[in-house]
Amino acid sequence: MLKIESKMPNLATTIFTTIGQLAHKHNAINLSQGYPDFGVDPALIELVSNVMAEGFNQYAPMQGVFSLRETISEKIEHSYGRYYDPQSEITLTAGATQAIFTAISAFVERGDEVIVVQPAYDCYEPAIELYGGKVVPLALMGEDFRFDFEGLKKVLSPKTRMLVINTPHNPSGSILTREDMQKLEQLLQDTNVILLSDEVYEHIVFDGNVHESAANYDGLANRSIICSSFGKTFHVTGWKIGYCAAPKELMAEFQKVHQYNVFSVNHPVQRALNTYLKNPQRYEELGAFYQQKRDYFLRAIASSRFTFTPSAGTYFQLLDYSAITDEPDTVFAERLIKEFKIASIPVSVFYRNGSDHRHLRFCFAKTQETLDKGAEIILKI
Repeated sequence: MLKIESKMPNLATTIFTTIGQLAHKHNAINLSQGYPDFGVDPALIELVSNVMAEGFNQYAPMQGVFSLRETISEKIEHSYGRYYDPQSEITLTAGATQAIFTAISAFVERGDEVIVVQPAYDCYEPAIELYGGKVVPLALMGEDFRFDFEGLKKVLSPKTRMLVINTPHNPSGSILTREDMQKLEQLLQDTNVILLSDEVYEHIVFDGNVHESAANYDGLANRSIICSSFGKTFHVTGWKIGYCAAPKELMAEFQKVHQYNVFSVNHPVQRALNTYLKNPQRYEELGAFYQQKRDYFLRAIASSRFTFTPSAGTYFQLLDYSAITDEPDTVFAERLIKEFKIASIPVSVFYRNGSDHRHLRFCFAKTQETLDKGAEIILKI
């Protein structure tokens, strides 16, 4: 028998796979995984079909179709006032997860410390550990998940290679403010730390707030790799296409890895997106679209025994079940699937130490029918 020594012996199956399989087995309403259950804009589907028929079905350039990179550059400048050179500072990726993995693999070496803001999406830490890095957790504070700047001062060290942030934040739904980003800019100004800024929910911000991108700030932009997702923005998570933007020096190293683990991504979709992005309303109206869904969902469950603070961004809502049971969130989430036929994600899995604050994460990127069914169940719990 071939003897295999795992490089990641303690890594379990992702919670999204586990919960998804359990939900399917028990025929539960699935408000766990972050994917919309409504249709894609027919105009975008038509654009992709037309491009395929026109014959753009072979490899795209490694960095991505240049016309799309130009359009992305214009989009970033329009949204955040910063110019990225489409020739050398933008790369199309197979989703944001690949962009994040590539960024970590390009810069993190054995013994490097990487500060990860927690609760954290589950793709960051395995990539760091795979390349021999040390994860340094930094927990958000309080019920409103505030950034801990004093904590950041304490964990920053000469060994810190990278800081990973996520705004709007999954799973909490919180956002970093202008004041937060300015403080972060000040704290990092005399360091050699790379900022990996996961901004996949950049256009899903509510209540009159705006997304504060790392691109907005000189002292952050010059050290940042910013990751974005067309899948999240245009309800096409299965297409697995995103992009990242970074200064030329960082992007050159990023592309050294990208060219050998992916090379290039979906060509016809890139061509279609280039046309689709020409109308800024298609992403600028996204916040209002999802705020309606958030508000509908929260009104529907207002009389339940769960408590909540309305999400400030993303398409996720945390519900606090402290008034219902003192069960661990993993146990309660499983029981809700089996007994009540509704699936959610326990938030403790997003913490390195399994910290459990009795929160479950629900996705409201669903049809009204799905949200009605989910709310009806939640009211019975």
